[in-house]
Amino acid sequence: MDNLGFRTVRPMAPVAEKTKEAAPAPTRINLAIEGAVARLTLQHPPLNVIDVPMMEELATTLDEVEAKPEIAAVVLAGSAKAFSVGVDVAAHTPDKVEEMLSKFHAVILKLVSTKKVTIAAVHGHCLGGGAELAMVCDLVYTAEAATWGFPEIKLGCYPPVAVTALAALVGQKCAADLVLTGRTITGTEAASMGLANRAVADGEVESAVQESVGHLLKLSPAALAVTKKAIYAWDSIHFDKGLARAEKIYFEDLMKTEDAQEGIKAFLEKRQPVWKGN
Repeated sequence: MDNLGFRTVRPMAPVAEKTKEAAPAPTRINLAIEGAVARLTLQHPPLNVIDVPMMEELATTLDEVEAKPEIAAVVLAGSAKAFSVGVDVAAHTPDKVEEMLSKFHAVILKLVSTKKVTIAAVHGHCLGGGAELAMVCDLVYTAEAATWGFPEIKLGCYPPVAVTALAALVGQKCAADLVLTGRTITGTEAASMGLANRAVADGEVESAVQESVGHLLKLSPAALAVTKKAIYAWDSIHFDKGLARAEKIYFEDLMKTEDAQEGIKAFLEKRQPVWKGN
């Protein structure tokens, strides 16, 4: 009714045509929880490129798992042919790189700080950001024939997580070799260097993971969480500061060079880069 007491009759709105429901956004992370184990599978076939939607979904999923005290272990794996070939190169352009690194490093920091025991199950390609995801897990089991590497230098860039933490895992000289040359290594070499706990035949990665999970499930989740905190107490302080410094240099020094922009541009244009040295 209006304010004089008369009923107000509004004209009927035209009936809208029935619209098709929007298709749900494709999921990049599959979460499966079985007892005290959460399994997170990267799903961006065929090679599980890590784009911004995957970073956002992975961050949200890790938060969801962290909030469940009954979960003791998190297994991180890749679907299809690879663990992951790394972060989307198109997200490295000057207009996108700051957002991309911020979101990717948020995921890395969640993995580093989680109270759960994290296990990476690696097969196929494990490169760049994919290798960085795997290397910060507590335990890593890799296929012998898997391909590991940090090829960012070939694009005129560097991997901030690897330059921060790789030396603590494999030693300064091996870290410098992998980061400065961008060469790839097998899963067998990765394990011998200390990037992985064990390298097994291609079809046995899951068995190795399950064996490790079996040991963990016999233990107290609370004790595991506190022990993790004690193991990494000193390293975590240096990792946080080191990653922040590596990120700062990336934005303030690296991305101002012509070569960094040329490397990304050349990759996207499917041609060889022409380096100028500045």
